[in-house]
Amino acid sequence: MTSRTDTPPEAPASAPTKLTSLVRREQERRSSLNLAQRTYEDIRAGILRGRFPAGSVLAEGALADELGVSKTPVRHALNLLKEEGFLSAGPRRQRIVSAISPERRDEILEVREALERIAVRKACEMRSLEDIDYLRLLLIRQRRAADVLDEDEFIDLDEAFHLGIAAAAHLPIVERMLGNLRGFVRVMRLGTTRSRNHLEQVLAEHEAIVDPIERRDAPAALAALAAHLERFNYPA
Repeated sequence: MTSRTDTPPEAPASAPTKLTSLVRREQERRSSLNLAQRTYEDIRAGILRGRFPAGSVLAEGALADELGVSKTPVRHALNLLKEEGFLSAGPRRQRIVSAISPERRDEILEVREALERIAVRKACEMRSLEDIDYLRLLLIRQRRAADVLDEDEFIDLDEAFHLGIAAAAHLPIVERMLGNLRGFVRVMRLGTTRSRNHLEQVLAEHEAIVDPIERRDAPAALAALAAHLERFNYPA
């Protein structure tokens, strides 16, 4: 009888290797976008990071020159951002960055919390080990951003983390809706000063959400999410 030698399991990739893979994944995603999609992302990022504050007029020609594209993808991006609520119509067909009223703020936060709860509960059922790896790698990158106080990078990764939970839940509609709502939340928080302690607290609470998702412990994951959202829903 021929003896069989079991093949030893493949050693897990190191954190630096996984981080490189994660960065490459984002680069590949970005390169797969068409010109209109990249233009939309660039302008949306300008709004979310406060480069275009509320009340700013976004002119097609100036944006096209800045981004090195024609007016057509800029026009498409502005129309889409208007449909999503980030822009409003002004005189002479201008596109103006929208302000968020206290009433609208309350609605955004309530709907966001409801969608986050759906995503976390379902992720506890559906998540794969690859999903957990992805979420933990985002936390590694957040740690690095916190160490150098790179708030923009930290908040980009914060958004990716919460959307990653929705992706792990296999809920694409929830993921898309959350992406839009979390954009509004980010605009509402513009001008907020975040200390290193604050960023480390966010990280600890993110870890407290991932751990029970990995264990498929929905009640614990939902409790961790509720504590996180309550603490970081900034006042109007």
